[in-house]
Parts: sequence; structure tokens; C-alpha cells
Amino acid sequence: MFRVPVYFAAFLAPAAVWAAGLADISNHDAINGLKEALTRGSHAAVARLGVENGFFGNDSVKIPLPPSLRRLEAVMRSIGMSPHAEELVLRMNRAAEAAVPEARTLLVDAARKMSVQDAKGILTGGDDAATQYFKRTTSEALVKRFQPIVRKAMKKVKLAEKYNEIAASGAKLGLVKEEDAQLEDYVTRKALDGLFVVIAEEEKKVRQNPAAAASAILKKVFGAIGK
Repeated sequence: MFRVPVYFAAFLAPAAVWAAGLADISNHDAINGLKEALTRGSHAAVARLGVENGFFGNDSVKIPLPPSLRRLEAVMRSIGMSPHAEELVLRMNRAAEAAVPEARTLLVDAARKMSVQDAKGILTGGDDAATQYFKRTTSEALVKRFQPIVRKAMKKVKLAEKYNEIAASGAKLGLVKEEDAQLEDYVTRKALDGLFVVIAEEEKKVRQNPAAAASAILKKVFGAIGK
């Protein structure tokens, strides 16, 4: 959970109250407070996922077999290939768990580069405004960071190679989505989806249950908002 949740209490304050309260403090202070909250929050999300069973043990982000292979799962089980399917699911999730720590630096960098306009958008946006900011500013770079790690992990799984062969043919016939034709692309996308799901969960928690500010700058910002 975000360790500086009070900053997100600002999201719940009426715009007029927020504007009046912040009149006595600088944009610099307000933005620094938000950057601190986003940095700590992104660290918390990465810490939850970038460990063993971070994906595999979390039903909300666990990566299932690709839809095209899932349709064959019953057949695989009936012919004794169930262990191979289960191994593939485990390895896909382990690959995601290995890749997610790469997100930490990019998320922190995105928080630090936030503009005044970005901050206003997060403060006045919806319940997942911070998550959407991260998604908008880091997704492309995260894919590039995740893919090599996922690719390396999936090369060790024989069924993954066979899937790629079958899926490539299926994609040409329109039976498999192009984005699912390569297993590493599918796992990378699902890892990214899972990361943003958890960031959104953390954001929702702090919006619903703000606690005491953890730093002087946040206390200054929220003290002004509360007046």
C-alpha cells in the first residue's frame, strides 16, 4: 500500500476547496508532494509483484494460458499433457515476476518528470488518474524492458516454442490474434496489465483510507487543503 496515502486525500477534496487551500503554498510544494506519493506507491506495487508468486499467487493478475491455447486445454488434459500446460502457466508467471522489477526505475523517472499540468490532471482526475498517468508515460518503455527478460525465460519451456509455431500459423488464418502469435509478446502484455492493475489497487486503497502524512512537505500540502 502507498506509504504516503494522505497526499491522495487531495483527490477527494472539492476543486474549489483544493484551490483555496493551496493558495498559501507553491506549485513546487504541491508537485513535490505528489511526486513523493507516486514514487513510493510505484515502489509498493513493484514490490508486491516482483517476487515469487507475485503473479502466480495473485488471482487478480495471474497470467492464464493464451485464449487460443486455453481452448485446447481440455484436449491436452485428456491426452495426458496437463502437466505441460500447468508448467507453461507457471513459467509465464515466473517470467512476469522476473520482469516487473525493471519497472521501478521507469516509474520513478515518470514521477520525477511530472509537469504542473500532469499534477493537475491527477489531482482532478478519476479514481485511477495516477495509474493512467503511469500507463500513458511508461508503457512503451516498459515493453522494451520486459520483453528480453520474458523471452529468455520462455526459451526454457518446450511447449512455448511449439505454441509459437502453431500460433503463427493460426494468426495467418485469422484463428489467433496477431498480438498473441508470439508467447513472449502475450506474457509481456499481461505482465504490464498486471502491474497497472496493482498500481490501481494501491491507488484505490489510499483514496478510500487516507492516513497520516509521512513527510513535512506532505503535511504542509494537506494542512493547507484542510483549512
